[in-house]
Amino acid sequence: MSRVRWSFLGLDLRALLFLCLVIPSGIVGIYLHGQKITYFLRPLWESPPKPFITLTHYYHENVSMETLCKLHGWGIRDFPRRVYDAILFSNEVDMLKIRWKEMYPYISQFVLLEANSTFTALPKPLNFAFNRDKFKFVEPRLTYGTIGGRFRRGENPFIEEAYQRLALDQLLRIAGIEDDDLLVMSDVDEIPSRHTIDLLRWCDDIPAVLHLQLKNYLYSFEFLYDLRSWRASIHRYQRGKTRYAHYRQTDYLLADSGWHCSFCFRYISDFIFKMKAYSHTDRVRFSHYLSPKRIQELICKGADLYDMIPEEYTFRDIIGKMGPIPHSHSAVHLPSFLLENAGEYKYLLPGNCIRESG
Repeated sequence: MSRVRWSFLGLDLRALLFLCLVIPSGIVGIYLHGQKITYFLRPLWESPPKPFITLTHYYHENVSMETLCKLHGWGIRDFPRRVYDAILFSNEVDMLKIRWKEMYPYISQFVLLEANSTFTALPKPLNFAFNRDKFKFVEPRLTYGTIGGRFRRGENPFIEEAYQRLALDQLLRIAGIEDDDLLVMSDVDEIPSRHTIDLLRWCDDIPAVLHLQLKNYLYSFEFLYDLRSWRASIHRYQRGKTRYAHYRQTDYLLADSGWHCSFCFRYISDFIFKMKAYSHTDRVRFSHYLSPKRIQELICKGADLYDMIPEEYTFRDIIGKMGPIPHSHSAVHLPSFLLENAGEYKYLLPGNCIRESG
């Protein structure tokens, strides 16, 4: 009987140990790493999107435009289309200047809208208005507008984002856009190359909507993440049909069309602002994510600010992209204005990861 009694006692102790240690540890583990587990298992519950039809992109500075259009299977126009570049602006002053200097020769009208609130209903200053003197070179071709935020705390940030993008449609009409003008739809940090814009404004019979494949960088042009940024797009405008959006709108993708430099800020304070302000604010799961020291360390490593598993659809791609992004020493084929002013923008070039506090 004593053996049986000790057997049950041992069973009770093991059960008690399980209840007191293993289960709480499991709960804490899920709380800390549940998002990672979900993203890692994504291939089990979500299929990859339909692949794009990628169009080969031909370019060389010594090849005529007529030849380039012909290589793409397009004709050439007697005169180029007008091109409108339309963006929502938050606080990316340096990236905006690099963008507009790159695109300036071929843009007919620059259209910029900014709000006094973030997508997450935080108040913000009108940063473009405050820095407008830095953009005198576009002033004759600039249509600038502001919009009041709705400041609805707790609302899905994508609703506010959609509201502001809808307002940009109205500003485009004020700017005088007409049918068959080209409209560039992209975020400030998604920069089409100058020659891509020139090609599409001169060539005839281009697709009505075309996504642009951009080289995908993180923090600076030192960390090339992949070649799969696709949300930037260019449209042959149709009144009553074309709507400003930042999601997939066609199956066609023009290869190697520019650069996407995400979280490419000069100041640590701008990193913190964006982490709290943009639509994916739910990724800031813990307050220490906003620590300036932590952010600086991750920038120099090329590691993820949110400690997330890569957002991919196959285990091969997820595992292949885990960990920091490898450092690159190449500064070839970057926006010309950036290289011409390397001293001012050295934080965007390889080997210069330290940021100012702001």
